[in-house]
Amino acid sequence: MIGELYEDALRDRVPVEIEHADGRRRPLPVRDWLGPRPGDGGLLARCAGPTLDVGSGPGRLTVALARRGVPVLGIDLAPAAVALTVAAGAPALCRDVFGRVPGAGRWRTALLADGNIGIGGDPAALLRRVLALLAPGGLVLAEVEPPGAGSRVEPLRLRSERAVGEWFAWARVSAVAVAGLAAACAASVTEVWEEADRWFVALRR
Repeated sequence: MIGELYEDALRDRVPVEIEHADGRRRPLPVRDWLGPRPGDGGLLARCAGPTLDVGSGPGRLTVALARRGVPVLGIDLAPAAVALTVAAGAPALCRDVFGRVPGAGRWRTALLADGNIGIGGDPAALLRRVLALLAPGGLVLAEVEPPGAGSRVEPLRLRSERAVGEWFAWARVSAVAVAGLAAACAASVTEVWEEADRWFVALRR
């Protein structure tokens, strides 16, 4: 149901919300993912060599890199998201980052944009997996929470007027917590930057 609701939102069929365990709701920010966002420029400029866009969604970053001539692949679990990326002229596949990923061990850069460092609710497990997909010396570029936001894991679910999805774990990682996370994954933080009220980190294997 998570995938179905997400794909409904991408296809603009029905409004979809994110629901927190305490009952708070907020719109699923699909519009942010469909076109360029302020702050994307610095992220894209740091992508060096073949780049893997993890949780690429409808592919705005994958498409932007392809148009710049950067070798890139987007991976996402949602067929509708992958179809949108391919229709826009960039390569993308339906893949689980913890499953078989083409080019494993040869990617120079991996993207975890739009808070995708929270995928699965275990940032350390995700970061270790993404680092393992990189070539030696490869770089992970991740979007994180502002320094004062705190880090946490929380249950979320998607809902619309017609359906309610199952709960899933999602993590939020503060910029100040990244150094400890990196150290636990045999990586180091090489850069922290802010652009357009968004915070990003670079981690090197």
